[in-house]
This record gives sequence, structure tokens and C-alpha cells, in this order.
Amino acid sequence: MAKSDRYDLSRPTPRKKIAAPVMPYEPRDPVSYRPGIGLIACGGITFHHLTAYKKAGYRVLGLCDLKRDRAEARRTEFYPDATVYTDYRELLKRDDIEVVDIATHPTERAPLIEAALKAGKHVLSQKPFVTDLDIGQKLVDLAARHKRKLAVNQNGRWAPHFSCIRHVIQAGILGELMAAHLSVHWDHSWIKGSEFEKVYHVVLYDFAIHWFDIVTQFFGDRDPERVFASVAQAPGQTIRPPLLGQALIEYPQGQATLVFDAAVRFGAQDRTYAAGTEGTITSVGPDLGKQKVTLFTAAGYATPELKCAWFDDGFHGTMAELLCAIEEGREPANSARGNLRSLALCFAAVASADTGEPVTPGSTRQLPSGHS
Repeated sequence: MAKSDRYDLSRPTPRKKIAAPVMPYEPRDPVSYRPGIGLIACGGITFHHLTAYKKAGYRVLGLCDLKRDRAEARRTEFYPDATVYTDYRELLKRDDIEVVDIATHPTERAPLIEAALKAGKHVLSQKPFVTDLDIGQKLVDLAARHKRKLAVNQNGRWAPHFSCIRHVIQAGILGELMAAHLSVHWDHSWIKGSEFEKVYHVVLYDFAIHWFDIVTQFFGDRDPERVFASVAQAPGQTIRPPLLGQALIEYPQGQATLVFDAAVRFGAQDRTYAAGTEGTITSVGPDLGKQKVTLFTAAGYATPELKCAWFDDGFHGTMAELLCAIEEGREPANSARGNLRSLALCFAAVASADTGEPVTPGSTRQLPSGHS
């Protein structure tokens, strides 16, 4: 073979299609534990919370929001027998509510989590969990003292393609992970006029926390050494926050990149690529919900047929994991303790974008001011 032929990438390598490994990527419900659930804050995203809970047969007994009409609308649509509150403290007094889903914005959430834990409730916190890692650690410690479970609604972990990939990695099928590259090209201008437009780093912080969390899941116990990130305004964008963002993450003997093009009006794409010493897995599609996963190993390639969708099965997954952890007396996989590692990576990326310098995750304890 001529030297030039060896590097002719246009020549496809013959591969044999093999059976896809069976991975437990779908949400798993508890065997019999069906506690009363209370929802605090009934904003737009809670449509997906309640859609998932109702489909799963979960019992939501109380709905609370400062704007009574929002809680009443959710009750009418999903749980007609639930009680509506405008004061979360009244909801927390109920002995028949054992689990509380707190879906307020991050800056308002920490005192509510503290009150719920002290009231003896298990808590599912909306993401991002906190804006201060030290406050987050105090809440984790408080939950431990009160023997309560504290989990975070990192629902992207149960998006079928992400869940499949992380289970493949955790099963060792790829060998030792060396690289993960994730990119999202879509239009995020829907936030115009909403509270999210006030968040300067809405891409790197509020949205990308899912991707920082997924990368953290992929690399498991390996801690990132440095992250370098940047943001920029897209030409023609009409909203305040920068819609272009990227991050390069250095791991011991590994690397990851995140790319967000949030002003793409046509030809949207969502792509994930993870490579290890024994295999590679990819996922690609036009959006967050429609993805095709392909696994490549020495034995051949496999294309698992995945059911479900990020919305609303991801929201089912986060609550289901919390309920299973309570029933089984263990730490939930989406525990707040573990989620602090994802937040540390996210905060470091935001700090790097602000300073133009690489940052060590964990050294930035708070979300840089002006970005919450």
C-alpha cells in the first residue's frame, strides 16, 4: 500500500453491524414507594415536571406559587385534587407531603431548600442547584444531619442519548475515556423579554450546566485540571446575552470541548462524540430530542434503538431516581453532593470567559457577580 493510501480518509473502513448492548437508560420507578409530593413554584418549566409525574402515576398533593393563578392553572391541568398555596411554609406543614420539588430561580431557592429539609422533607432542587458552592455544601451537610435526600433536577442525564452514552462509558465498553466533544447549534433567542435575558451568561451558565454535568458524568471520578472558556456576540443577535460560547476542559490524560452556537436559525444540530481506548460512541440529530446513537468497537458497530425523549422523560428520571434512593436507603445518583462538581466546572468556565484566563474548577466558589 502506498503511503498516501494509508491516509485516504475517503475510503470507508468495512465494519460489521453487531447487536447493540442493552443499557438501562430509561427512568426506573421505585417498586412501591409513592409519597405525597409538593411543588413549590409553578413557572413554565413545571409543565414538564407535572406532565412526567402524572404519566408516572406520582401523587402531587400540593402546588405553591406566589401568583395563585399560576398554581391554580397547574392544578386544573394536572392534579385537580391538589391543594393550592401561596405560602410555601403552609405546604411544608403537611405530614402527608414527604417530597418537595423546588422549582424557583437559583437566587431564591437556597432558603426554601433549607426550610424544606428542616421540615423533614426530601428535596428535588431545580438546576442550577446554587450560585455559591459553599452554600451548596452547607445544604448538603444539612440534608445529611436531618437524614433527608437532596437531589438536583439535572434532567439531561435521562435524555435517552445522554443516558445511553453514560451507561456505555460506565460499563467500560469504550475502555478508558480520552475525549468527549459536545456541540449544540440552535436558536436560543426565545428568551427575549423573559427573565433569562437578564442572565448575561445564560448560555454558559443556565443552559450549559446540563453539558458541564454530562461531561462530569462521562469522566466519572476524574477531576478536571483546567477549563478555558469564551463567549461572543453573534452577528445580528437582538438579545443582550452573548449567544456564542465555548469551553475547553483539560483532564488527566483526557480532554473535552463544549461548543454552543445559540443564534443558528436554520439547520440546527446537536452532536455528541466520546472516544475511549476501546471504542467510540456518537450521537447526532437536529435537536435535543431526535438523536441517532452509534457505537463503534473492534467487533463492529451498533445502533441502539432508543425510546423516550428528554422532554418529558428526563424530568421523570430525576424524580424517579430520588424516590428510588429513598426507598432503597442510598444516595441518589443525582445527589446535590455530586452535582457540586458539575457546578464547580460551570463556575470556572464563567470566570474564565470573564478573565480570558484558564481557571481550575473549584477555585471559583461563587458564580461571578452580575451573572445570576
